[in-house]
Amino acid sequence: MKNKFSINTQTEINALIDKLQEWKEFFEIKTELFFDGWAISLREKSMYPRSIIIFKSYDTNNYSIRSFEIHFKNYQKEEYKELYSIEDINNINTLVKELKEIIYGKDLMKEASKIYNGVFNN
Repeated sequence: MKNKFSINTQTEINALIDKLQEWKEFFEIKTELFFDGWAISLREKSMYPRSIIIFKSYDTNNYSIRSFEIHFKNYQKEEYKELYSIEDINNINTLVKELKEIIYGKDLMKEASKIYNGVFNN
């Protein structure tokens, strides 16, 4: 079992962080290590931010991605609405490809089409 202190885990996280650097002007990038896995969160630097979370368990070789729209309740408390999620991403190249699609709006388009279809199909 890998853990958060293993060289392989640290190397993998650092390699992914290097790939994310092209978006550092648009996102705050934060790494978190947990008992059961690690996560990298990207928080959009905008007025209506999104949060994108990449997670990998130490027990599997698969990644997952979730994106959230962040709302502010009473201008203080953050609330999150999940926009998109994908599980069982097998390799880092597929992860980066999927992440690029989400960054460029795949999650927002999916949510917009749900709203659009809900309005016009009633």
